[in-house]
Amino acid sequence: MKLTLLGTGNAAGLPLHGCNCRRCVLGRANVRLRRTPCSALLRLGDKQFLLDAGQVDLTDRFPAGTLDGIFLTHFHPDHVQGLFHLRWSIGDQIPVYTPPDSTGCADLYKHAGILKFLPQRKFETFQLDDLLITPVPLIHSKPTFGYVFEHDGSRIAYLTDTKGLPPTTLELLAHRRLDLMVIDCSFIPGSEKAGHNNLDDVIEIIGTVHPQRTALTHIGHDLDLWFTDHPDRLPADVIVGRDDMVVFQAG
Repeated sequence: MKLTLLGTGNAAGLPLHGCNCRRCVLGRANVRLRRTPCSALLRLGDKQFLLDAGQVDLTDRFPAGTLDGIFLTHFHPDHVQGLFHLRWSIGDQIPVYTPPDSTGCADLYKHAGILKFLPQRKFETFQLDDLLITPVPLIHSKPTFGYVFEHDGSRIAYLTDTKGLPPTTLELLAHRRLDLMVIDCSFIPGSEKAGHNNLDDVIEIIGTVHPQRTALTHIGHDLDLWFTDHPDRLPADVIVGRDDMVVFQAG
């Protein structure tokens, strides 16, 4: 099982349009320092599963027939915008596992094309070959799921977008002994903005869940600048995710 972060930015991304701070200037000069919409790729043998679909170049990244499924955390545009093009592909259906959301996003339900939307139930584990998946509820402005993936004794959780975690989700994660937790960390410490974790929220969650390692994603512009100025403020087992970073590999 291998997990690669394809995108680690919030909806605004980095560089931020119109901003000339040092971080944005560097991002314009070096593509490796940019942050694109939050998403990831889970590989299991010859199978590939996309976690969120905010990347707008999915048809370039993934030739026809090479995506075995898509897990959507929720239906906000920055997590589904790549589907608006992908759906018109020619080929077999692609299963898209989602939280229960009656409205979805725009006309994706009405004109699904090759996409087959499959709403899941919270905490009901299902299986794809040897991969076990448990959807867990998060706290956001639309129905939102994180996902716990288990294979051959390894467990990873992908948790975005969220502000804190529901007690039932915290309890499940604490008992799963996670090898890796990938989690929304959008704002600087002390921020009171709704919808997404600040760094204090994440540190508190880590103290309850106790994953072996944590990777931060959905990183906002101001937090990226904060990390630049405070490079030594994270515990050793916490990493700041970046686009195209492999954060887990086993087997």
